Amino acid sequence: MKSRLANLYKTNKAFLLFLVLMFAFRSAIADWNDVPTGSMKPTIIEGDRVMVNKMAYDIRLPFTHISLLKMADPQRGDIIVFDSKASDKRLIKRVVGVPGDVVELRSNVLYINNQRLSYQDLNDTHTTSDKIENLLGLEHAIRVKKHGSSLSSFAPTRVPKHYYLALGDNRDNSADSRVIGFVPRNEIVGQSGHVVMSLNYDNYYLPRADRFFHKL
Repeated sequence: MKSRLANLYKTNKAFLLFLVLMFAFRSAIADWNDVPTGSMKPTIIEGDRVMVNKMAYDIRLPFTHISLLKMADPQRGDIIVFDSKASDKRLIKRVVGVPGDVVELRSNVLYINNQRLSYQDLNDTHTTSDKIENLLGLEHAIRVKKHGSSLSSFAPTRVPKHYYLALGDNRDNSADSRVIGFVPRNEIVGQSGHVVMSLNYDNYYLPRADRFFHKL
């Protein structure tokens, strides 16, 4: 039996080494994530597969959350990917509050350090409205319900040290920091800036060519 295993290893060691290196690369350097929900609409839609830069903030020991070298800290506007212990899921959200910020939401209007963000209308439907939100210099699209929801407001909240306040761009349909609390720095595994590819779940999983390599 040992001889057979040794022969099997000897015959396939190049392939096994390739697998180990590939998984180590995906664990510590770059990976892609499927997005199954609409919590980041209209920026990211169901069926998108987004690239995750796992060296954006830390160089980590492969297959762990252990940081070997800190590269940077997340900034307001960054789209982060994190392994949430609170929700027991890998989530993708946008940072709106960094440590020390005081963040408030009034009827889907953000205030950061007592400064009201500016908004520009984009598209309307019967129930929702898409807007451009100026996140203190970074513009991005959000979606809100016209009549709001229980998630549309929260009182002024100071972001603690080593934590971040992250929201989904689909503000009334996102289980984010309003539900799971602040995001710990050590749960963040990377930053996303591009869609690699996209499949249309509602149309036989056909590719959406216009979403390939789409910048977020």
